[in-house]
Amino acid sequence: MDKLWAGRTAGTTANLVDEINSSIAVDRRLYKRDIAGSIAHAKMMAKQGIITQQEAGALVEGLEGIEADITSGALAIDPTAEDIHMFVETVLTARIGDTGKMLHTARSRNDQVALDTKLYCIEEAESVRDLICELLRVLADKAEKNTGVIMPGYTHMQHAQPVSFGQHLMAYAMMFERDISRLDDCRTRMLERSPIGSCALAGTTFDIDREYEASLLGFTGIAMNSMDAVSDRDHFVELMSDLAIIMMHISRLSEEIIMWATSEFGFIHLPDEYTTGSSIMPQKKNPDVAELCRGKTGRVYGNLMSILTTLKGMPLAYNKDIQEDKEPLFDSIETVKLCIEAFIEIVDVMEVNEVSMYESAKKGYINATDMADYLVVKGMPFRDAYNVSGKIVSYCVGRGCPLEELPLEEFKMFSDLIEDDIYHRLDLRTCMEKRNSAGGTSPESVMKQIEYIRSKIEK
Repeated sequence: MDKLWAGRTAGTTANLVDEINSSIAVDRRLYKRDIAGSIAHAKMMAKQGIITQQEAGALVEGLEGIEADITSGALAIDPTAEDIHMFVETVLTARIGDTGKMLHTARSRNDQVALDTKLYCIEEAESVRDLICELLRVLADKAEKNTGVIMPGYTHMQHAQPVSFGQHLMAYAMMFERDISRLDDCRTRMLERSPIGSCALAGTTFDIDREYEASLLGFTGIAMNSMDAVSDRDHFVELMSDLAIIMMHISRLSEEIIMWATSEFGFIHLPDEYTTGSSIMPQKKNPDVAELCRGKTGRVYGNLMSILTTLKGMPLAYNKDIQEDKEPLFDSIETVKLCIEAFIEIVDVMEVNEVSMYESAKKGYINATDMADYLVVKGMPFRDAYNVSGKIVSYCVGRGCPLEELPLEEFKMFSDLIEDDIYHRLDLRTCMEKRNSAGGTSPESVMKQIEYIRSKIEK
């Protein structure tokens, strides 16, 4: 098959070369960005007098028709085409004649693909951001309903201190809010550096206006070195790193969901629609969605390592290796979006078992720190209070008695500072509600966290 790039070579290649060289199966999804870039390029060339306004009009009209036909299904993308850029140009030339051949003036597929993929990354970063905002909404709503629900907080997977389930959910909200910040930073950097006009690597002899073309596409600036521009995939690495961090957060939440839904915890119940059964054990309700999201995290990590490995030995400027950048990028974006969508629904529908959480919180002497704080308020230095509280806990453990149920006379064996008010201070609800420091677990503090997240979403 003759190629549009025939010239130095005969333009024919072996079938195997066609197969390994083709990227149309992957980059076909870039057609809208490719056409947007071509329209901007045609307008810029007309502005600069490189082509006439009439020729630019024919190019723009032809490109808009191709986009409409691909979108509607009237035009099928040829699976034998080398890539989406060549396909669009071939169809354009077939439709409007030799004027279509003018489109590639003052540019190269090298800066063209750099532009298309950057536009794709910018749009998808925004799309992922929107999904995270929706996840934050459901987390905030669920947290607000559970600001007073007491559960054990853990360190080292051991009972530590009483916390509210609302605060636990808001901890994840803060993780996802940071993810939005990272996506915003990445998107800002991408918008500052338009690669179009860099051509193959050295720029062009034509009097082009790169700033004008960049502005037509929504960029705020241009890449300042043409060799860097055509080979730069830092934004792939940055975006895929951001996506990997998002998946790490999803995986952590997945692990919690999986544990909370077990018989051992029983903290939450997942509706049947969000679980699966066993082929042999009829009693099973498996949290497969959370498990799959946890598993897909490794896939997104692998995609990040794939692009890093592809780029690590790349000399300047463009090399065909970079064609391998898109599959891992596309897969990571699709995977992350699917997992966020899944958790939007899971968080929304999960039912909270308040009684089970409270009963678990009553185990493990998680009010021991409050015992020490009580003694400090009574005038005992903290280190002494810590030591006395530890001895009281050890005494209670030996008798199988919860700290808050120890008789007053036995409390006084350890300190005369202890009075009847100790029982109110050791009540789990008091322990939770008195932690009213900024970021703490009291209902008032958690509501401030919820308001903070909602204000971020509104912005």
